[in-house]
Amino acid sequence: MASNKWFGTDGVRGVANEFPMVPDFVMKLAMACAVSVCVNNKKVAIAKDTRISGDMLEAALIAGFTSQGIDVIRLGIIPTPAVTTFVSELGVDMAVMITASHNPYHDNGIKLIADNGDKFADDVTSELENLIEKNNFSFDKDKLGKIFEDNSIKEKYMQIAYKMYGKNATLKGMKIVADCANGVFSDILPSVLRNLGAEVVELGVEPNGVNINRDCGSQHPEKMLEAIVKNSADLGVAVDGDGDRIKVGDNNGKLIKSEQLMAFLATYMQEIGENKNRAFASTKLSNTALERYITEEIGLKYVSTGVGERPVIKALKENDGVIGGEESGHIVLLDYARSGDAMMTFLKVLQGLKQKGKKASELFPLFDDDFLFFQNFKVKSNEMVKVITSKPELKNLVDELSAKIKGHGRVVIHPSGTEPKIRVWVCGDDEQIVQNFGKQLWNMIEQLNVG
Repeated sequence: MASNKWFGTDGVRGVANEFPMVPDFVMKLAMACAVSVCVNNKKVAIAKDTRISGDMLEAALIAGFTSQGIDVIRLGIIPTPAVTTFVSELGVDMAVMITASHNPYHDNGIKLIADNGDKFADDVTSELENLIEKNNFSFDKDKLGKIFEDNSIKEKYMQIAYKMYGKNATLKGMKIVADCANGVFSDILPSVLRNLGAEVVELGVEPNGVNINRDCGSQHPEKMLEAIVKNSADLGVAVDGDGDRIKVGDNNGKLIKSEQLMAFLATYMQEIGENKNRAFASTKLSNTALERYITEEIGLKYVSTGVGERPVIKALKENDGVIGGEESGHIVLLDYARSGDAMMTFLKVLQGLKQKGKKASELFPLFDDDFLFFQNFKVKSNEMVKVITSKPELKNLVDELSAKIKGHGRVVIHPSGTEPKIRVWVCGDDEQIVQNFGKQLWNMIEQLNVG
């Protein structure tokens, strides 16, 4: 089976109109999905974010699928979590989300979603790459797919949000800043918050195809934080272009770390009987103080996972968990969404704050972070990243330092999945040890990079 050379942790991604984000490759990817995945219902759903290149890539996908006799349901511009939530109700074999998430507009990507709402596993994407490389697709003049439209998902998704927040619950009296990153939530999130009774200050709600994530949203929460102070708001939220990543600011315009949000949600949902002592999952790059809080303060099982949303979801399912995520802003509440969902997460945070009757600044932080050494070592190519991180000298040093810090911290060397960078990450309760171990790893990588 071919190795995954195009698929990363969250699909295929790149600069639009540069390989692999070109119509020819994308069409072949659709044809590979058609013959390998779309074998039962012979039908696929396609959604996209607000990037200008979305139309081009959607057209290529449609051409590929329909040329193989697969019907296509066009869902339009909707959030990724809306796709993962409703794909099982559409009678399709799979769904495709065209997005590069939090990246700038000139990037785009293809997320492949199974009929149960999960992202495709590595063995499936490896087989798809194998089919693309063989390029032995056939065409039958009597086997052509048709194109349908379904514009109902947006409203259904909003209705789920209202139901989740509570039939008689209200946000009346709250002023909220909502930065929608000029993406998929531009007309959804402000509407939901207003319909629940909140006064909303809107930012990033005028998508034009090229301004998605530009100086706004979860990657640039500064404007959201400034708007909180300027408008004397109670809270602020910034999402990313496809709606699966979130950043929240308190009433003083101070950013609340995602790990703090996860800890708050775990605490609140345990208190109201929703969590029922189920496991919590977060990535190995989460601050080690989070694990202590979850296990010692709440008494939940804590599962540390690989980096990315997919390993978190996998761990939650395997350990009967419901809450998980990573500091980047992907937060998963499996009772309400099948993937990271910025709106559902924010509504749950609002619900908890309302019930406690306190301002966010009075509740956060729930715990103090452990000390952290976190730097990105840049190398000349992605291939060099693989070469360096596979060196036995580096692996031995990681093992040695991990053994020494066990019980008091964690050591991680993590190759970036999209850039020629190696993350050097050490976290623990002793600042001197953390900094010393971080420098040892950095120096080792420096030596290996020269060699």
